[in-house]
This record gives sequence, structure tokens and C-alpha cells, in this order.
Amino acid sequence: MIRLSFDDADFGKRLAALYGRPAYPPQAENAAREIIDAVKKRGDKALSGFAEKFDRVKLAPENFRVSEKEIAAAVKKLPAADKKAIRTALEQISCFARVTKPLDWTFSPRPGVKLGEKYTPMDRVGVYIPGGTAPLVSTVLHTAGIARAAGVKEIVGCTPPGNIPAATLYAMKCCGVKEIYRLGGVYGVAAMALGTETIRPVEKIVGPGNAYVTAAKKLLFGKVAIDLVAGPSEILIVADKRANSEFIAADLLSQAEHGSGLEQAVLVTDSAELIDRVAAAVERQKKALPRIETVEKVMKNGMFLIRTATLDDACVLAGKYAPEHLEIQTETPEKYAKKISAAGAIFLGDWTPEPVGDFCAGPSHVLPTAGSARAFNGLETVSFMRRTSIVKYTKRALQKEISVVERFGAMEMLAAHGNAGTIRRTK
Repeated sequence: MIRLSFDDADFGKRLAALYGRPAYPPQAENAAREIIDAVKKRGDKALSGFAEKFDRVKLAPENFRVSEKEIAAAVKKLPAADKKAIRTALEQISCFARVTKPLDWTFSPRPGVKLGEKYTPMDRVGVYIPGGTAPLVSTVLHTAGIARAAGVKEIVGCTPPGNIPAATLYAMKCCGVKEIYRLGGVYGVAAMALGTETIRPVEKIVGPGNAYVTAAKKLLFGKVAIDLVAGPSEILIVADKRANSEFIAADLLSQAEHGSGLEQAVLVTDSAELIDRVAAAVERQKKALPRIETVEKVMKNGMFLIRTATLDDACVLAGKYAPEHLEIQTETPEKYAKKISAAGAIFLGDWTPEPVGDFCAGPSHVLPTAGSARAFNGLETVSFMRRTSIVKYTKRALQKEISVVERFGAMEMLAAHGNAGTIRRTK
């Protein structure tokens, strides 16, 4: 664990490095570009080759897609308790998505003029679901589940080949994913974006992944829409001296176990005594965790215990850091939440641990990381919809504004633009 204090001589310099953390290492982009180019040129053959190279699975194009029979067999083996947890979380996520779904609207700002917006669901989107040692079943719900609530007609899922968890397949089935492909990493993302002989391209790709997946999504932006350029998971906790150190330690460790070892877990407080208690609790609790190597790597390089002069200073620091997840464990958390300038999601009070957001609270857990919450939002229902402006003038309303059209046409030396107004003066 790395301790920082406001009275350290190099405090500002060390904080600047913390604020400027990258989403992924630069070399990831070069590797991702090579794979994307190969998929673009060789289509299905490239996908088969990468499945064998990266996932050690021999995969012919006719076997890319998971069959209904395979899904049914896997789902049959899933414990009833797991199915219930998935359905419960999906209903709660869908409920929030429905409430936040934007509606078409119009208003009349001046006589004869009607303005508004129209929202249309996308036709075909792709969700990437990581596999590996921590299969993110909940990510299916927080991506495909929201896409379904938005009204997307075709939802495509990609997840690494091999032994796909039954829970992942069940979650996809519950979310209405129509096509499930056992294609992982960059090559899976490239297949959805570019299309191949057997896979039709999508309009948008969402979902987290490792550094290479993130780099690939950035490179493919423009060919398809994407949700975010998201890096390793992170949590920042603002806490006062009365906070429960055991709770804080547990929440810090919850992000440290994700898997890459590049995650960050940060405590910011004005209490030196709380920092000591939390440090001891982390050391004690980590011993019971199975992913100890990953946790210890994060503890060494990415777990920060920071003391500020005041809690107001802690909130300023939190806003500049712009964490993916921000917990406020203070006596009056709402008071300090108002002081936060940027965060992906804010969890208020001692009884709102970040994992409820990961799994079942409602808002999507696909959130901006690496400080990008200063400029980007997390995934939401509107992320799967096209917004179209609506404009309507009556003849009389246009007559009042033709001179404005003409003057802008003259200023911008676009005579035809001005004439589109002028020609209507005498009609």
C-alpha cells in the first residue's frame, strides 16, 4: 500500500501522476491493429487462426456460433439459485433502464415553429463479454439487458471460446441476445465491427475488456460506435474518522481482485488514524481471498491511502481523479456528494458497497475509467438509441426569419443557402 499525505513535499507531483493514469499501455494499440487488419483482409480464416493462437481452440466458421442446443444443455445444469439471482438483477437493471429511457418530445419556442427530438433504437448492436478467470456474467445484464430495454432489434454477443459458463449463456438468453459467438478478445470485437463471411457487422459495440480489447474498440471507432475507452477497474473512497475500517478494506479489495493487477483502489480521508485501521484490515482480510497474487500486485502498485487536510479537500481530489466508482462513507454522504465534480457512479453511505452497483442496483456498471469521467458518461438506455432533431416551420414563421437565413448565407459566402430562404419570400 502506498501512503500519501498533504504535508509531503512531493504530494502535488505524486497526485498529478495519479490523475494522469492511462487507460491502456501504448503497445496494446499496435498489437490490436495487426489483428484488426488481419480480420479485415481474411475474414473467417483469420478468426479461426486467432482462436487457435490466443485461446488454443480449433474453431471452424460453422462452429463460431453457439447453438440453441448447446445453450439449452448448459442452462439445464445451472443451479436454480443462480438463475434466480440473474433474473432478479436483470429486472432491477431493466427497471432503471425503462425509467431513464428518453421520450420523443416537441415544443413551440415561437409562433409557427415546432422543435423537438425523436429517439429511435439501434437495429443491431454487439456486446463483448470477457471470459478468463473471472467470467463477468453481470456484464451481460448491464449491456445486453439495457439494449433490450432500449428496444434494439438484434443483440449480438461475443465471448471467448472454450468452456463458456452456463451462467453467461443463461444471462444472454434472458437478455434476448439473438446470436452468441465464441470469439474472444480483439478478434471477436473486430468480427462484430467489420463483419466476415459468417457474421454480419453491428452498429455499436459495448462492454469491457482487457487492454487490447480497449485499444481495438478505440481503433474501430468510426467504423462502429463504441461505449467507452475504459481501462482497468478502480474505486476511490472518501471517508471520515467514524467510518467502518472493515467495510472500507473489503470495498478496496473488491476492486483489487479483478484480474489484470493494474486496478486501483484509493482511500482519501482527513484521518490518519482511519488510514492505520484500514491498512491493518486490508492485510487481515486479504488472507482469506483466493486471488491473492492479483490482490497483492494491486496492493503494491495501485492501492493508495491518502490523507488530506479536510474532507472538502478530499472531495476536490476525488473530482480531479474522476474515479469509475466513488464511495462516500461519511456521516452526511449527500452533503459531500454535492462537492464531487466528476465520477462514473457515486455510492452513498456505509451500507452501499460498490459491488451492488456491479451486480444488481440498477444503473449500468459499464463506466468511464482512467479519469475519463471528466468527459464521458457510463452506459445508459440512450446509448443504444439514435437522437434525431425535429424542426417544423409554418409559412408565416419562416417569413419572419428569412432575413436571418439570407444574412448568414452572405456572411458564409454560401449563396445557395441564402437563396433557399429568398425563393420562399414571394410564394
